[in-house]
Amino acid sequence: MVEVFVGKTLLNKEGDLIDPEEALRNKVVGIYFSAGWCPPCRDFTPILCDFYTELVEESEPPAQLEIVFISSDKSSDDMVEYYHDMHGDWLALPWADQYKHDLKKRFNITAVPKLVIVKENGDVITDKGRKQIRDQGLACFRSWLEVAEVFQNFKAL
Repeated sequence: MVEVFVGKTLLNKEGDLIDPEEALRNKVVGIYFSAGWCPPCRDFTPILCDFYTELVEESEPPAQLEIVFISSDKSSDDMVEYYHDMHGDWLALPWADQYKHDLKKRFNITAVPKLVIVKENGDVITDKGRKQIRDQGLACFRSWLEVAEVFQNFKAL
């Protein structure tokens, strides 16, 4: 499970509380820092939705990928509206959870949108997920997996 979210609770789009240990186990995780008031975010979010849908919802077997939305919206209502209207069927950190500030500091987030791809242990695969999806499309997921697998194999030695 991604160490980044140990002890936290995430939400799905229906508002259900999700245990990250189960939901993120054995997955590459994209931590998506975004906000509805941000035009570049509103431009990239549909692209990320298509990417996620093709890999997770339309692939057999589904890709071992999960996205966790970290909101920079100005209110909980703004976050919920943006999440429901534009986001894919992925997870989110609750708006009121102040852990989002720790995450922004940990991953050096100074502007949104930002998509940080992490391994199961929380180590960064890339902090340029947005650029890689735009430039490489679905192919970038294979390279993320390779980095995650190489790391896992190295740890096993």
